[in-house]
Amino acid sequence: MQGEQYSRTAAALRDGDLEAAAVTPKHRLLLEFVETLTRHAYRISDGQVEGLRQAGWNDAQIAEAVYDGALFNFFVRLADAFDIHPDPSYDAAGVPRVLSQADDT
Repeated sequence: MQGEQYSRTAAALRDGDLEAAAVTPKHRLLLEFVETLTRHAYRISDGQVEGLRQAGWNDAQIAEAVYDGALFNFFVRLADAFDIHPDPSYDAAGVPRVLSQADDT
């Protein structure tokens, strides 16, 4: 039951659906920043970072988002390179929709 109040938001984020995720505009901006880091890190701009600052994130928090996002991406790429897949029993909801869409892009 722990975290049940966040289950819909977690499911939306798991599926890559920021529109359905119940997050604050401040958190949405940070998630969009991490998406840019994940998909096109070279596109991160000074303006995007300044927008995070104006939304209330400080430089240490922005740096932590970069470190966490980069580390997560590193682990995913290692798993992909070595063809490592989690046991399906760990995720009752199945493959996240965003992963099945990734093959289409």
